[in-house]
Amino acid sequence: VQLVESGGGLVQAGGSLRLSCAASGSTFSINVMRWYRQAPGKQRELVAAITSGGGRTNYADSVKGRFTISRDNAKNTMYLQMNSLKPDDTAVYYCNALAGMTYQDYWGQGTQVTVSS
Repeated sequence: VQLVESGGGLVQAGGSLRLSCAASGSTFSINVMRWYRQAPGKQRELVAAITSGGGRTNYADSVKGRFTISRDNAKNTMYLQMNSLKPDDTAVYYCNALAGMTYQDYWGQGTQVTVSS
């Protein structure tokens, strides 16, 4: 499974961005897809997750009500709609997939999101 993120950039506080994660390869084997982020000097943290059918989602408390995770299986793409962005949301955002019987981890290269105050 290969993952490629896009959609990051610079935005003012209160603004919005939509991240995309395009999957290729053995996409049929993907069970769960997730977004993580890592800010400078901090550990990587889970932002949101979605099951293969898209029926179940969960979010970090810090983004609940502001971010929405979704996926389009026909396009093999996952999205993260980010609204009401805050400077604390500044980080590199990574796409992650758990695939196969062993739930093997796959990662994208990351996309930078910078929120100015």
